[in-house]
Amino acid sequence: MKIKNILLSCLMLSGALSVSAQEAKTEYVPNPYWYIQIQGGAQYTLGEIDFKDLISPNVQVSVGRQFSPIFGARLSVNAWQSRAGIDLTSFQYNDIVSLNGGHASAIKTRDGGTVKWKWMYVAPGIDFTFNLSNAIYGYNPNRIFNLSAFIGGGANIGWGMDKESNWENIALVDQYYKETLADGNNPENLAYTWTGTKVRGYARAGIAADFKVSEAVSLGLEVNANTLSDHYNGKKAKNWDWYFNALAGVKINLGPTHTTRTIEAPKPVERIVEKVVEKIVEKPCPPVEPTNAVVVKEPFRRDVFFNINQTTVAKKELVKVQEVADYLNANPNATVEVTGYADRGTGNPTINNRLSKQRAQAVFNLLTKKHKIAASRIKVDYKGDTIQPFAVEVENRVAICIAE
Repeated sequence: MKIKNILLSCLMLSGALSVSAQEAKTEYVPNPYWYIQIQGGAQYTLGEIDFKDLISPNVQVSVGRQFSPIFGARLSVNAWQSRAGIDLTSFQYNDIVSLNGGHASAIKTRDGGTVKWKWMYVAPGIDFTFNLSNAIYGYNPNRIFNLSAFIGGGANIGWGMDKESNWENIALVDQYYKETLADGNNPENLAYTWTGTKVRGYARAGIAADFKVSEAVSLGLEVNANTLSDHYNGKKAKNWDWYFNALAGVKINLGPTHTTRTIEAPKPVERIVEKVVEKIVEKPCPPVEPTNAVVVKEPFRRDVFFNINQTTVAKKELVKVQEVADYLNANPNATVEVTGYADRGTGNPTINNRLSKQRAQAVFNLLTKKHKIAASRIKVDYKGDTIQPFAVEVENRVAICIAE
């Protein structure tokens, strides 16, 4: 048979570029830094007389060090005045009053009243601080509002609790002592009054809110609770004494709190696809013997990237987890291996091992809880910073999903 068509042979080359949708971006790198803080406000010393009678002025000066986006410490000196009091309104006593211009006298029963006293103190101490905003929402040096918590302790040095100058209605106290002792009773509620200078340990905790004004300056509000021995306010209450401070002030950062670096977009990976046009001949082709050739199919893969020190999947990365779930739903026999990594350039091996484990677990939780993929189809692994799958350092904050 004659060939009706000329043997056609054509080699076609086409290039397809597979590039990451990421663009060059700026990343913030936190720096350790020092700061000073000056605050003023009011103190309330816990007691049973009117609230307004137990309010006194208060100041605080601090020098601190922020070691990381979350953890820090400060040395603070809190000082000024504390107050206390006792309610003797139910106490009645006899008093001698003058009659007829002093020519005669008589005994008159009088009601008691409120006795108040105050003293000075200075309380140096050390606090350990925790930035809750960075811990929950991630590090962001441009955040306007930051909420922190702290816990610490120190020594309270008090003086000036002398009845001659710092006690109001001292005559009532003297009469109370006189008549109580005469009746054979002990005035226990004033058994812990003291004079001179006393040093007592204290513990405290509190919260602080900072509002950023500039890179170096922020305005802040703070509330702290302090507890120390029952002897502090001079009254015997058989429990710990407490005072609470509400402060407002300014914090000044000494030096840069962070630096920036630019992350270049990864270079495109070029893939060449070849297509060959088969030969067309007039006569039928001879039967083709079956072969044992195996078609190799590339595994399905998605890389879920994380921000520095983060273990929560960002919104822009959720679509990749969705694609993994779609693949598993479309291929009921397929399984996926999720492996977490951390970049070697930040943190330390212990922290990075924990981060990589939590990143892999975060993807696992989304697949099982949100997308209802069976846990038996998912294998979770983590490598810490022992393996760096990418040449670009920041890309190693990743959970790599490979499905087959």
